[in-house]
Amino acid sequence: MKKQFISLLFIIAFFTISGLNLHAQGMTVSGILDSSVQATAGDAPGFSLGMEEYANIRFQSKIRDRATVYGAVNLIAATGNYAANAMGMAALGVGSPFDSTPYVYGENYIAGIELERLYFRLLGESVSFDGGLMRLPFGYGQVWGSSDFLNPRNPLIPDARPRAVLGTAFFWYPTEETKLLTFYSAPRDALSQKGEGSFAGLSFDKHWNKASIQTLYSFETPKEDSDNGIHRAGLSVKADLILGFVIDALYTYNHEAETKLDGLSFSGGADYSFFDGKLIFLAEYLYNGENSSTAFDPKTNLLGLPNTHYLYTSLTLRFTDYTNMSAAVIMGFDDTSFAPILTLNHDLFQGATLIVSAQMPEESYFIISTKLRLRF
Repeated sequence: MKKQFISLLFIIAFFTISGLNLHAQGMTVSGILDSSVQATAGDAPGFSLGMEEYANIRFQSKIRDRATVYGAVNLIAATGNYAANAMGMAALGVGSPFDSTPYVYGENYIAGIELERLYFRLLGESVSFDGGLMRLPFGYGQVWGSSDFLNPRNPLIPDARPRAVLGTAFFWYPTEETKLLTFYSAPRDALSQKGEGSFAGLSFDKHWNKASIQTLYSFETPKEDSDNGIHRAGLSVKADLILGFVIDALYTYNHEAETKLDGLSFSGGADYSFFDGKLIFLAEYLYNGENSSTAFDPKTNLLGLPNTHYLYTSLTLRFTDYTNMSAAVIMGFDDTSFAPILTLNHDLFQGATLIVSAQMPEESYFIISTKLRLRF
């Protein structure tokens, strides 16, 4: 508790000093503040309430024209079912982005601090180099993120910021339409001292006026109890024709698991807008192999996906420039499960949005939440 208090004082002091020197240092600070209330009801665990105050504070500072330092910090105070979810005690099967965050217990809340991003970028004429705690995104998929194996996403929480990895990335831009990336990521086991389970790979992007393609290869080094590493190869394509099409696939080959078709994660979908963009339809299918990048893993993919075939569909209706509503359904074909999600967004004024959502992640279980989001 003492260490957490000292950390909080350090962060407050850092941003206070930064605020006094924004112009001198060329630093910019921005972020969001979410104030949320949630109610749940259903057969199990029954009715519950929760409140959460969450802030994501981002900063960046340029060092002349050749380097930039980026960082982001998450601050959270929670009570009720928000606290239970954050502590990993919820029975919903949906992981919290704060599962690994240490907490301090207050009189009626828990509070936590998490370093979300901290990395630098060195810039050249046609190259750049990133290093630190950062996100390495892959693929063009809008929902499932088959190629995004380092930073898996959760379709039930579409606005959540994916977790970062500690690594390096070298970018080369031969032309304005092409990009070559080589990357390295530390092992998922932070206590690994010999590099077992670390990731290295490369990707290539090519863009045209109406289409883009990305190829990806990654190798995960063998762990202590294994003689073989894990190979991953991916392909992602998007095209803006009459419809907006996207294909995102990643094949994971694990020799010891004798991976075959079960190593494939494949998603494909399309979106289309009607009435000058006032109505938007999106559908994306997922083939989810049990040893693939989207298969359930408590350490990497917090959303349990027991089905092999899934379909995500959504409709977004824009009433005005300030108000829109979306209705989405995640369907699992194997066990005929479904998870509907209804969301209403209304801009109260510039920089302030009211978000009301209702979802049913499991049958006979409902979650209703109201969130006031302030951007600064």
